[in-house]
Amino acid sequence: MTYLEYDTSFEGLLTAIFEVYDRRLTEAHIRKSGYASPPLFTEIVVVKTDEQKAERVWKRLHDLFGPKGMRTLWKAWLSEDETIEDLILGTVRYGLELKKNVLSDFGNIHVIHLQQFVKSVGREKHRMEAFVRFQLTKDDLYYAVIEPDFNVLPLIAPHFESRYADQRWLIFDAKRKYGIYYNLDKTEFVDFTPNEMLHHNMPVADALGERETLYQDLWNDYFTNVNIPSRKNIRLHTQHVPKRYWKYLTEKTPRL
Repeated sequence: MTYLEYDTSFEGLLTAIFEVYDRRLTEAHIRKSGYASPPLFTEIVVVKTDEQKAERVWKRLHDLFGPKGMRTLWKAWLSEDETIEDLILGTVRYGLELKKNVLSDFGNIHVIHLQQFVKSVGREKHRMEAFVRFQLTKDDLYYAVIEPDFNVLPLIAPHFESRYADQRWLIFDAKRKYGIYYNLDKTEFVDFTPNEMLHHNMPVADALGERETLYQDLWNDYFTNVNIPSRKNIRLHTQHVPKRYWKYLTEKTPRL
């Protein structure tokens, strides 16, 4: 049995798939470097990302699965599950063996589990698009902190580019320590270490714009006034707005 470790990039995964076929490995597992310890007496191959090899695999799989299919594989990979690389590899092997797009073949164990991750990632994407709460700073930057279960920042960027095209904004993923920044021209991925207050979406008062506190008070007043105590259903509420998101929602922040 051989474990191939790659550098956590999608190009690295494609390079690892290339190595599986180039080395003619029949029993191979692919893992992100540093994510899990392989079993004893396992051959470990450290895969160095190679753009040419990755491009060859991408082209071959694109011909097989099409652009929609490649997006499906990418969305599944964004789940970051420790088994997702093996599911992708199993799906690729199955497709290449049959020489056709197998992503709708739910009779295959790899395909069905992969599609379940795709569905979960898509659900998390929609939740993040609904639950992002921006705060305005003195330098006219709208920023928000999120902590999604899956790595959905690349998926939600187009939504916010379209909806907030006339303002600068930054969405920071506190779990993965990177963000997406829109500068009125384009969106870029940024890596930085936020201070403790930004990490919890609670900036010091001096950093907020003059009207931000007023906006937050108005937002809280709105939710207080539309709430009907006699119709309160906590179970249904947490089903639609899970508690793990509450700490980043303005309407759930205790008022001073």
